[in-house]
Amino acid sequence: MKILAAIGVLAILAAGAAGLFFFGGFYSVAASDKEPAIVAKMLLMVRQASIARHATEAPPIKLDDDAVVREGARAFAQRGCINCHGAPGVQWAKFSEGLNPDPPDLAETAAGRDPKEIFWIVKHGIGMTGMPSFGATGVPDREIWAIAAFVKRLPKMSEQDFKAWSEAK
Repeated sequence: MKILAAIGVLAILAAGAAGLFFFGGFYSVAASDKEPAIVAKMLLMVRQASIARHATEAPPIKLDDDAVVREGARAFAQRGCINCHGAPGVQWAKFSEGLNPDPPDLAETAAGRDPKEIFWIVKHGIGMTGMPSFGATGVPDREIWAIAAFVKRLPKMSEQDFKAWSEAK
């Protein structure tokens, strides 16, 4: 019984110390400070699990249709996605270097993402990352699906294709 009481007291002390650390302002929330590795890993795991659980909507259009991919390339450029993520032949905007975590290079990460996940991320955004919710700004689902189609094609896209496809009609 004494062991259980000691464990309880230690748990209460640990919770109190953690509360003091976080709510006392000792944990830095500055974007210029990197999180401790354990925090970064936990946030990544939580983000991945949340996306996998919530990204269930099926695409209402053919995502391999070149016309849809062209529409997505235009939307990607016009909505400002290139500022944080770049594109073939387009450098990221300087301000994106100040985001924490860094915006992913979609040409590298797109292959490992399901289109449903890309759609969900663009539509709902990701809290505490700088990734906004384009659905909350009124971007229609069809346009978001087109962006998802473009992002899936991004690893194989040339600079010339992106330039031609992203120009306004």
